[in-house]
Amino acid sequence: MEISQEKIKYKRISKRKKTFSSNYKKNFSNLTESIFPLPWSIWPYEAKILIVIIGIWSILGICILGSSSWWVASREMGNWAYFLKKQIIWTIPGIGLFYFVLNTDIRNLLKFSRIIFYILFFLILLTNLTGITVNGSSRWLVLGNLRLQPSELIKPFLILEASNLFAHWNLVKNDKKLISIITFGLLIFLILKQPNLSTASLTGILLWVMGLCGEVKLSSLCSFASMGLITGCISILNNEYQKLRVTSFINPWKDQQENGFQLVQSLLAIGSGGLFGQGFGLSIQKLQYLPFMYTDFIFAIFAEEFGLLGCTLFLGFLALFSYVSLRISLKCRNNYTKLVAMGCGVLLTGQSIMHIAVATGSMPTTGLPLPFISYGGNSLIASFFIAGMLVRCSLESTGFIGMISTRKTLN
Repeated sequence: MEISQEKIKYKRISKRKKTFSSNYKKNFSNLTESIFPLPWSIWPYEAKILIVIIGIWSILGICILGSSSWWVASREMGNWAYFLKKQIIWTIPGIGLFYFVLNTDIRNLLKFSRIIFYILFFLILLTNLTGITVNGSSRWLVLGNLRLQPSELIKPFLILEASNLFAHWNLVKNDKKLISIITFGLLIFLILKQPNLSTASLTGILLWVMGLCGEVKLSSLCSFASMGLITGCISILNNEYQKLRVTSFINPWKDQQENGFQLVQSLLAIGSGGLFGQGFGLSIQKLQYLPFMYTDFIFAIFAEEFGLLGCTLFLGFLALFSYVSLRISLKCRNNYTKLVAMGCGVLLTGQSIMHIAVATGSMPTTGLPLPFISYGGNSLIASFFIAGMLVRCSLESTGFIGMISTRKTLN
């Protein structure tokens, strides 16, 4: 009798567990469907991998920033978590913007991108006239309590505008081509005037690659590349600040106490990391030996703490991101999303590689943040926006959401 009652009790408990489990799965499914534009179960595997990559990248960035900035924050700000807290505060609107872009058609982004692009274009012009100068460059515009860097914020809208132009290059009218090319040229010129050679170079590379993917003639692209190279050389020759950066890059040890100081300290940090690194939080160079250790040279601190093994894994991480971005671009169903995806992948990967190249002495010392890792709200916001567009392109490649007839409305 007692055994039969125990069996009945067990069956009831088991039934309750199954009911709870099915209800939980149903509620979770409804929750994901209400949050995301597509149910998680039908997301392309590229989009799922990309979400994981962006999450890891963001968390890694918070950890590395906290490690690289705590000493200078405690010495100069009186609070070891000063920069870390500000970065986390900027991460919240960044995630909100990522969610907004994820739930917005690329078609709609392409429609309103031009207005924001020209507003930021005007702000870059204003920065050259009235911006504050830090370390020889006028890149920041002060609006009340905000310090804006329009050259960072314009990057996602530059991708969208370039996609508008190159998606159907052969069908676009010549006057529109001319106006767009002149606008892009002026943008690069204004960024060079700040001076900000690294961002200007990255902008030129981005436009060149997107033009190549948009089937612009190779001869025309080579002409534009030659013009950009000549312009860059002229900028270096006319700016003593940039000239010293280039000469110190060639042989930083010759003037290691002055112009080559940053690069020498960066190389010392990377070299002292060895195979396995000094350990998380145990970097020596961040004790105010290496300037800008939490912005322009944050990779050097990462290399010192995690060593060659950590750097190799991070480069593999970037290679995976590049591969996934390329897969998304190839799977896109129209030229607009294809070019947007390509532009997003090129910009985030290219900026990361250029940052690493600067830290390792492979290119002249310039101020270029490492996406999702370097301190700075403007760079973080732009990176989340670009990542959101890339995931959205992957979701639209399924054909369940997104563009239907963009060609008529945009050209």
